[in-house]
Amino acid sequence: MIIPRIGSCIVGYFFGCFLTAEVVARRVAGKGACELGDTGNPGMANIMASLGFKPGIYTLIGDLGKCVLAALVSYLIFGRAGWIVTLYAGFGCTLGHDFPFWRRFQGGKGVATTSVGISIYSFPLGLAANIAGMLVVFATKYLCIGGPVIPFAFVLAMLARGDQEAAAISLALTVLSILSHGPAIMGIRKGTTKQTDVLAAIRKKVG
Repeated sequence: MIIPRIGSCIVGYFFGCFLTAEVVARRVAGKGACELGDTGNPGMANIMASLGFKPGIYTLIGDLGKCVLAALVSYLIFGRAGWIVTLYAGFGCTLGHDFPFWRRFQGGKGVATTSVGISIYSFPLGLAANIAGMLVVFATKYLCIGGPVIPFAFVLAMLARGDQEAAAISLALTVLSILSHGPAIMGIRKGTTKQTDVLAAIRKKVG
């Protein structure tokens, strides 16, 4: 059934086009996310680095929430096609976040939407994939590497489970993540990509 899958992608896309970072940035700083930081990226990392911990968390919650809502609406409309529609909704949400039509298709990197999208489809394996991505970031201190690792780890998990359709969608999410993180990944060799010691930042915040 192709219509429920396409429909779920469309629902997800329009939810994804809501960029929480823009709302938070305008409310806190009085200007758009594109005017903040070195990257102008409308995502949690840039908002947190530019405006502080709380605005960053609000952005993260909003980005997670829009993916949850997209999956819920898609399942309510197309649920007869099975739980797979939630993963299509997550894919569409990531597309919308990365390429919002109202922002000339210049959006974020889709890490949060990808993370929650795969977790909605399979919470235990999605959680494991997210942990794998975090461990890679802790080890390398490069956020741009952890992003693609999350959906790729889920690809492997879906292949091991024999769920080829979910693996294919997750592979598409991996490609999206590599494309969105491409400049930063290339910058590692050039020495232009900054490392982020996430563990140290957490310890400092907790302490």
